Amino acid sequence: MNTKKWMVGIISLMALTALTACGNKTQTSKSSLEQVKSAKVLKVAVSPDYPPFEFQMLKNGKNQVVGSDIDLAKAIAKKLGVKVQIEPMDFNNVLASLSTGKADIAISGISKTPERAKSVAFSDIYYEADNALVVKKSELERYTSAADFKGKKVAAQKGAIQEEIVQKQLKGASEIALPAITDEINEVKAGQVQGAVIEGLIAKSYVAGNPDLAIAKLKLKTPTDSYGSAVALPKGETELTKVINEVIKSQKANGQIEQSIQSNYKLSQSANK
Repeated sequence: MNTKKWMVGIISLMALTALTACGNKTQTSKSSLEQVKSAKVLKVAVSPDYPPFEFQMLKNGKNQVVGSDIDLAKAIAKKLGVKVQIEPMDFNNVLASLSTGKADIAISGISKTPERAKSVAFSDIYYEADNALVVKKSELERYTSAADFKGKKVAAQKGAIQEEIVQKQLKGASEIALPAITDEINEVKAGQVQGAVIEGLIAKSYVAGNPDLAIAKLKLKTPTDSYGSAVALPKGETELTKVINEVIKSQKANGQIEQSIQSNYKLSQSANK
């Protein structure tokens, strides 16, 4: 009887081992490229408050997310032979969505910094930007230097590189972290903060749609650890990164990215009015 039980135990153990091996094989995670092609959908995380890169507007009677980053996402999806699925969210959640599986890639004016590169992979840079400080137009002459903001409140988007700019370049000011750029703009207009540090072209887009706002004369420096905007992906996804870099290289060479930025800039001005 003991021998029989021992044999049954061995057989059960072998079966369990075989099932475990099969399970591990099944659970072996596919690369992002394989997942995208299998699903026939490229899920893209964006924070749609970055005109002209990504913003919301009524199009064909529906509220849609549009912008130059969306155009780039569509170009990548076309290269892969799949559809694009835009996943709107707060900027603070954009990179986190890559590890949770909410998105395959993130395109949202994301600065390619060494700190971020510790947790995500990046494509080549597709756009290099400056930063601007938005103030009330009526107070344009009041705020012309960093010292003028001492004891004042200055907004920056939570999780964005602009937080560092406020902390390091506007010393003495209180940095107010807000989830969306629209929140920053509204706080400036309401007088709850005296300024908002926003990426240059995006700041110009909002100012164009809000005649009571202006770009401060104070020039801000681009942080030394900022290397421009890039597409973010999960770590180790070299195959998908290669495809994205091919699209970026092609679109930079033929001027498509710059053309898309300029056309969406004009579009965003009408959308913000």
